[in-house]
Amino acid sequence: MVPEGWRAEKLKNLLNGGVKNGYSPIASEQETGYWVLGLGALRDDGINPLEIKPVEPTDKVRGALLSSGDFLVSRSNTPDKVGRSIMYKGEVPQCSYPDLMMRFRVDPKYANPEFIEHNLKSSSVRRYLKNSAAGSSGSMVKINKGILENAPISLPPLPEQKKIAQILSTWDQAITATERLLGNSQQRKKGLMQQLLTGKKRLPGFEGEFKAISLSAAATITMGTSPKSAAYNSIEEGLPLLQGNADIEGRRSKPRVFTSEVTKVCQPGDILLSVRAPVGSVAISNHEACIGRGICAIKAKDMNNQEFLYQWMLWYEPRWASLSQGSTFESVNSSDIKNLLIQLPEPGEQKAISNVLSAADLEFELLEIRLNRLKHEKKALMQQLLTGKRRVKVESHAA
Repeated sequence: MVPEGWRAEKLKNLLNGGVKNGYSPIASEQETGYWVLGLGALRDDGINPLEIKPVEPTDKVRGALLSSGDFLVSRSNTPDKVGRSIMYKGEVPQCSYPDLMMRFRVDPKYANPEFIEHNLKSSSVRRYLKNSAAGSSGSMVKINKGILENAPISLPPLPEQKKIAQILSTWDQAITATERLLGNSQQRKKGLMQQLLTGKKRLPGFEGEFKAISLSAAATITMGTSPKSAAYNSIEEGLPLLQGNADIEGRRSKPRVFTSEVTKVCQPGDILLSVRAPVGSVAISNHEACIGRGICAIKAKDMNNQEFLYQWMLWYEPRWASLSQGSTFESVNSSDIKNLLIQLPEPGEQKAISNVLSAADLEFELLEIRLNRLKHEKKALMQQLLTGKRRVKVESHAA
């Protein structure tokens, strides 16, 4: 039921001109000053400027150049991404759009463009587009101009549209600001790791050379062994089973099944290292668990600091690719792991460094919690405002 004072509309009745497909040119080998968006360029928060390719400025490319205020919709993508839309705000100058996207403009006489931008991201419109998509491939589906033009829009009067758009834009600004803080926090942590874990920067009161030793000399390493699949169960018989990255979430163990046949075991607090793709992925075990062959467990020994080892393994994580072997499954073997050289300061400095890096992790985690809360609150607010379940007050101005 449409709220009082609102009306049910089709998107096509709110447009200035029609919906047009783009053009997909061959990418240029050199930068030309002209660009075309890639398939992954449309994000929920706008255009990803990294997902562009240089193109020659042919007539067809010029005909597909975007102007600020253009709407873009993904017409061919995965089921979760098909129909994803953004309003172009000039993020990438001289930029065109490909054939797998559609473009249109909202007529401001009929609707507020910012209100329509929020509406097209609402759960109801996204669900309509996803359910209307078709295709022979389960991984790639399509929508057409007719489907997009008939997207249902619940439309309040223009002043109310503008007020709703202003409220939701305030939330977008808070989300963007928090994402920026999150990015800055991440970069600061990377800088601290590079300085402190290599000895380029020393904390007050510490000096002397770092000592290069093998990981097996610094820690006890337990290589996982997979139990028989017949022992897997969901009734919590035996121990949780950690088989690989699929059993990790947020750098903490999150097992999916149990096993009654226990092979190798990790303890809470052990460092978990993925030895199969993605090689080198690092986490911490929250469980006493059985570890399969995709995981090894690492525990500091001889007064070495466990948290320091964890931070060092995080810093080293991207470098495992150079050791990976195998054409089908990337992997590293026991020898690669045990012989890995690690630079260690004395135990007191290890603890001091780990305290600094752990504090940086906590700052990042708190910002992540804040960001997720803002996104959740905005989603709930959209559900209320865009359906008219919650009405906004619009000031009336005397003539």
